[in-house]
Amino acid sequence: MIRRIIHIDEEKCNGCGACAAACHESAIGMVDGKAKLLRDDYCDGLGDCLPSCPTGAITFVEREAAAYDEEAVLANQRKKEAQNKAAHHLKGGCPGSRMRQMKREATEAPATAKMESQLQQWPVQIKLVPTQAPYFERAKLLIAADCTAYAYANFHQDFIRGKVVLVGCPKLDSVDYSEKLEEIIRSNNISSVTVVRMEVPCCGGLEMAAKKALQNSGKFIPWQVVTISVDGKILD
Repeated sequence: MIRRIIHIDEEKCNGCGACAAACHESAIGMVDGKAKLLRDDYCDGLGDCLPSCPTGAITFVEREAAAYDEEAVLANQRKKEAQNKAAHHLKGGCPGSRMRQMKREATEAPATAKMESQLQQWPVQIKLVPTQAPYFERAKLLIAADCTAYAYANFHQDFIRGKVVLVGCPKLDSVDYSEKLEEIIRSNNISSVTVVRMEVPCCGGLEMAAKKALQNSGKFIPWQVVTISVDGKILD
C-alpha cells in the first residue's frame, strides 16, 4: 500500500540517537552510528521523531510500505522491556545514557607521578574555537568527544600531548560539526587528524562529522579513529 512514512537522510544524520529515543514504536534504531528505520510496519507515520532531530535528517515521504501493525509493535516493546530488565539496564533511552557502575580499588599515586597538563591552546570547544589561528599551522589535530578525557585515565599523555585539541558532544550540542571542522581543515595547514570517541552510538556523530569534513575539504590528510570503552579501555 502507498502511505505516509518517515525517511531518514543518512548524510544529515549525526548519530545522536534522539529520534530513536523519541520513537514510541521503536521503529528507529541506531545501526553503525546512524539512525535507521528498522521496519516499515513499526512506523505509524505520525512523526513524533521529527521535532527531536537536531539536523533535520527526518522527513515524511509517500511510498509503498507495509501497513502499520500495532500488535507487532506491542510485541516488540514487550520483548525489549524483558531484555532490558534481564540486563539490569534503565528502561528505554539512548545507550549512552544507560546507568553503569565500575568498581575500582582506590589507590594513591606516588608523589613523583604528578602529571602536567599537555593542553597548549584555548578555547577547546568546537563551537567556540576560531576557524583560523596561529596554533593551527602544521597542527596535529585532535577531535575528541567530551567524555573521553574522563573515561581514559592517561588522556593527556597519550592523546593531547603535541596536538591542538577540539572537543564536543554531538548529542548535547545538537549541531552538525562537519561544516566548521571542514573550514578549519580547509583554511589551515593541518598535518594529521585523530578522532577519539566513546563506544556509545551517539558518539558516532563526531566521527561522521570529522570524516565528512575531511572529504569535503579536498585535502589528503592522515587520519585515524580511536574508540574508548565506557570503562576506560582502547577498543580500536
